[in-house]
Amino acid sequence: MKIYTKTGDKGSTSLVGGQRVKKSHKRIEAYGSVDELIAFIAYLRDTLENSHYKALLLGMEDRLMVISSILACEDESFLKQLPHIHEEDIVSLEKEIDQMDADLIPLRSFVLPGGHPTISLTHVVRTVCRRVERELIRLMDEVPINDLVLKYLNRLSDFFFVFSRHLHRELDVPELPWKSS
Repeated sequence: MKIYTKTGDKGSTSLVGGQRVKKSHKRIEAYGSVDELIAFIAYLRDTLENSHYKALLLGMEDRLMVISSILACEDESFLKQLPHIHEEDIVSLEKEIDQMDADLIPLRSFVLPGGHPTISLTHVVRTVCRRVERELIRLMDEVPINDLVLKYLNRLSDFFFVFSRHLHRELDVPELPWKSS
């Protein structure tokens, strides 16, 4: 089977269920950004040694593939057949956040990204996740999407912020507080 179909040569693509839409459609923008987020999480995962973190990030990639398939589906009959995001997915993220946050010094100012390549990459992942969240909100203004999808993405970006702070501590790299000039 060839990877190229030539069906998108004029700027359209198919959703799950076969509907054709422009590649600039809000659904395509949203799941394309989820795809980008998955790739950055994979890149981050490849920079880490800790097997718990690697497994955690791989699980996030799986959940994001679920979200991508949901966003790529406009047909209710097909949507029912797809995997979904569950409250337990969000609770699991919250537990990880709480465990890391318990060992951190409370913030007294904004912090600037950086100090170590892995920490900087974690901030890239966080900001891409926030963009996905914004694109999803715009899409939800037009079409119904399960609220758990947005909730998961919101918690995921929170996770990456706390994870960046946790990595500062773990890698013994001081955080860079932002001080306005």
